[in-house]
Amino acid sequence: MSDFFQNGIITTLHNLSQRPVEALEAELVQFARHRPMALVLPSLFSELEGPALGAIVDELAKVPYLSQIVIGLDRADEEQYHHAVKYFARLPQHHRILWNDGPRLGAIDAMLGKRGLAPMELGKGRNVWYCLGYIQASGIAQAVALHDCDILTYDRSMLARLIYPVVNPLFNYAFCKGYYPRVASGKLNGRVCRLLVTPLNRALKQVLGHNPFLDYLDSFRYPLAGEFSMQVDVLRDLRIPSDWGLEIGVLSEVYRNYGSQRVCQVDVADNYDHKHQPLSEDDPDTGLARMSTDIVKAVFRKLATTGEVFSMGTIRSIKATYYRMALDFVQSYYNDALINGLHLDRDAEERAVELFAANILTAGEIFLDKPQETPFIPSWNRVRSALPDVFDQLHAAVDQDYREARSGLKVVAQGGR
Repeated sequence: MSDFFQNGIITTLHNLSQRPVEALEAELVQFARHRPMALVLPSLFSELEGPALGAIVDELAKVPYLSQIVIGLDRADEEQYHHAVKYFARLPQHHRILWNDGPRLGAIDAMLGKRGLAPMELGKGRNVWYCLGYIQASGIAQAVALHDCDILTYDRSMLARLIYPVVNPLFNYAFCKGYYPRVASGKLNGRVCRLLVTPLNRALKQVLGHNPFLDYLDSFRYPLAGEFSMQVDVLRDLRIPSDWGLEIGVLSEVYRNYGSQRVCQVDVADNYDHKHQPLSEDDPDTGLARMSTDIVKAVFRKLATTGEVFSMGTIRSIKATYYRMALDFVQSYYNDALINGLHLDRDAEERAVELFAANILTAGEIFLDKPQETPFIPSWNRVRSALPDVFDQLHAAVDQDYREARSGLKVVAQGGR
């Protein structure tokens, strides 16, 4: 059961009464008359074959208030794209699938790349960026939510609670972040948030002194949650990272563009589980090793834009302070697990802390060695100023891919009769 406590500088919307999803949806249907809503689902093709996405689609098929669903599909060949069109066909809402590896979207990406306006690397950030571009190009929605496709405990109340704060006309929120407990299968999860982001934030405060951005970041109960919603106006000037710093990068952009009174977080689930990344201690380019480095870089970059000055000596002080604080957090989480009858492997926790501490130094070295690095994908406002018809091209490419795939499905169906 949640409480009503407000901490930090953003509003927290709790789950105090276990309100039925049907009551929320009835209100959302009314709101949708004046503020149409969309959902973005960034997906790898492999997730269509996984245990979570089928149940997610079944739940979404029951949602009565969505005007649009946009699926970003990565790592799919032509046959797999056609399979995806068939897979999502049971959705009754208007929906489109961005075949990011297809020739049409590939041509648009190459065109943008020649002007230095395309995402620099593959990944979730690139997928989300093109989906948000298509949302704007289609002109259907005035508010958009986003969540991942690997949620094993999904039900449609999660989406209802996530998007409600940015569409209720009595509220004034431009952006909403979801949060939830990270407890599943009898153990505490969420290692990167518990053992990296929170103790790093506290260490930065101790080493650098007061910084309003750190107060803002520390206000989020789960800053790495992949679930958020926003009004479509937010998308136009939003710059996002293409790497694992996506969630921190989005929060930092919202902080730059909006005051804390326009931002909130909402409790969206009592139970949440998804696929877990390996620690990858021996491979810095995968798993939590890569994720932690990208997240720390994103935090350093944002703090630099607020006027903080870093040196290697500062980075080493941050690392040392973080390490001691993170070990204290391990003890706190161990005690929390014991009183709740949960399992927590202290050796595994401390190995994660050691890896994260080393990656603070790695991220600091990269940050200091590459001061000209441009980590953010350009905003869609900038892209449109350079290429005024880019939305027309994007919309046409996605719709043409979809029509051809649907036509192929009809031919197959007719041939089978």
